[in-house]
Amino acid sequence: MSGVPHDRSAATGRIVGQLGPRTQRVVYGEFSPASLAAELPAMLQVDRAHVVMLAERGLIPADAARALLTCMAELARQEFRPLHGRPAPRGLYLMYEGYLIEQLGPEIGGVLHSGRSRNDLKATLTALTARQRVLELVEQTVRLEAVLLSRARAYRSVVMPVYTHFQAAMPVTYGYYLLGVARAVSRELDALIAAAAGLRVCPLGAGAVAGTDLPIDPARTAALLGFDAPVEHALDTVASRDSLLRLAAAAAGLTVVLSRLATDLQLWSTTEFGFVWFPDRLVGGSSAMPQKRNAFLLEHVKAKAGQAVGAWTAAASTMATTPFTNTIEVGTEATDRIWPALTAAEQSVLLSQVLVSGARPQPERMHDRAATGFTAATAIANRLVRQGVPFRTAHRQVGEAVRKAVAAGSSSLIEHGPPQWRHLLAGAGDDLPTRVDEHRYGGGPGAIDPLWSTGCDRWQAHRRWVGQWRESLAAADAALATAVEKLLADGGGR
Repeated sequence: MSGVPHDRSAATGRIVGQLGPRTQRVVYGEFSPASLAAELPAMLQVDRAHVVMLAERGLIPADAARALLTCMAELARQEFRPLHGRPAPRGLYLMYEGYLIEQLGPEIGGVLHSGRSRNDLKATLTALTARQRVLELVEQTVRLEAVLLSRARAYRSVVMPVYTHFQAAMPVTYGYYLLGVARAVSRELDALIAAAAGLRVCPLGAGAVAGTDLPIDPARTAALLGFDAPVEHALDTVASRDSLLRLAAAAAGLTVVLSRLATDLQLWSTTEFGFVWFPDRLVGGSSAMPQKRNAFLLEHVKAKAGQAVGAWTAAASTMATTPFTNTIEVGTEATDRIWPALTAAEQSVLLSQVLVSGARPQPERMHDRAATGFTAATAIANRLVRQGVPFRTAHRQVGEAVRKAVAAGSSSLIEHGPPQWRHLLAGAGDDLPTRVDEHRYGGGPGAIDPLWSTGCDRWQAHRRWVGQWRESLAAADAALATAVEKLLADGGGR
């Protein structure tokens, strides 16, 4: 009969028709064995917690709860093979629920969805996925932070010029440069951790949009799923994915920092600069030019920023101008753009780990460029200031000395300064390590030791954050397993 669905799981009572196969693929995708294996474990985790709560609250019979849990466990044991090739005219969840109803009957399989909606279920599944992704991203970024700090310590005395406007500016060290990048990465970690706070509240219980009149216990399911708190405002919960936007923004910010690092390393690894050398395992050759050593991994790092920023832009643009309630644009379309941002960030971090650890500075070349670039000029002007010369006068005198030294093919400024410099700058010399060490005010390289210690403190705090969250999730998993075992053993008494 026209309009009658081929699969009863497509019928809602009100709606008896179904989408055509091509439209179904556009809206829901195709559920391959790999996609089922990726998505269903989290759904079963939520369902186990929900069944435990429903049984403990007396909202479903204990026998029904045991039958559901047993069927779920068997489905997982079979690696979801009974669902392979099964029609899903209204999406994965209803296909899976239809299987439970088919196996257990509507009196048992039909009680699973009591007290919830696909809206709060989807929000919960999204939070579970996001927290796992952000934990992995933060964990890898913490490792990168450690690599930056260790290399900063190792190369704390390797003098090099720091550049402004692509011109040699002042003397620093390669370790000081890497420590600056580490601090920037640390702030992006702080942003990721702050954004992840929104994933600590469990959406389950919000229902379709306004909670439920069934006496459910959202705090119980939240605890069993490893959340810190239950849903507070149902409408806000299903309407909002702002935590995901903040995660994507923080991920994009991280990729921007690493893209700037990669830009420097790529420039410095050229023959023209020769500041940094990469081992063969980190470079590529050319199919046509046998002399080439291309640091191509750096180009991947640079490109990831565009991917992450673009993903955030797509998600934010998709959410804009939608009503403040449950919408497909927010919960599905915009959310799907978040994952590429997190993927790009994690890939950027993984590449940066090996690039920073593998890069080898070339001290002689770095020192020579710092000297010939007259990077001690400001320090000499400041020495004149300490002798009572107004800074603007000292600035002009040093500038004239630079001009004369360049004309003479020399890098010594004192030799080309006015005669009184012999007295005013007695013993000053042009020793660059000394100049670097004297820059200990205002966060300069001479103060690298306390800066490095502060960086290590931040790194340890980030490590603790990851460890504590992982421990709390493991404890929740254990509590859920215990609750399921108890329910299977005695019928659900708490």
